[in-house]
Amino acid sequence: MNLSRRLFITSAALAPVACGVPLGYERGTPVAQPNPLPPVRPPKVGQEWTYIKRDVFDGKNLGLVTERVASVGSTIVIERLDESGGRLANEIQGPWGVVQTDPQWPKVVSFSPAIPLWPQELSATWNKQFITKYKLAGYPDSAYSWQEYMSAHGWEQITVPAGTFLTLRYQSLVNYESNDDNKVNCIRKETVWFAPSIGRWVARESSGSYMIQGQLGTPNLEDSLQWQLTAYN
Repeated sequence: MNLSRRLFITSAALAPVACGVPLGYERGTPVAQPNPLPPVRPPKVGQEWTYIKRDVFDGKNLGLVTERVASVGSTIVIERLDESGGRLANEIQGPWGVVQTDPQWPKVVSFSPAIPLWPQELSATWNKQFITKYKLAGYPDSAYSWQEYMSAHGWEQITVPAGTFLTLRYQSLVNYESNDDNKVNCIRKETVWFAPSIGRWVARESSGSYMIQGQLGTPNLEDSLQWQLTAYN
């Protein structure tokens, strides 16, 4: 085991919930892995997904986000709008399923090299670690370390407001270097239900934690959020 891997596992132990367990209250029904494995729907201009966003801790509705494929070429641009039609930051993939600019985190991040958005093989036993650098929007001259361990945890049927879907549930556990020098042992964790039939996730939960330099005791918890698909085409 190499040093970076050991460091990742040590830091990941600080995550607020155990690996393999969904963060909030979302649950699917386990099913056998489909054979053959389903293909992922390719991107097409006009494809659209709408999600409701909630706070996991108190269940408060935080609004709707609509994501729409705006262009398909060497990169795939996904425009995002809030429920009043206001523009949010775009997501940029290239190729499909590999994210270059990801607006789903508390701050918009751009990766170099880009990293997968979902398992590269839709197998219940797939797992892989990715090591990259990220930059924050508006700060192009500073790059920070990002280690992500992505692992599949089985196929599930899950029901959300948009319907019932066959999904691969996977988790991403991220150990990243903060742009704030006072924050250390920064962890982000996501549980995602990815539906190949729509080329997108139908449910997602995310939380994070960090320590303050020199701080003793338990980690500081960040927002714990949940998204559910309400409509798509």
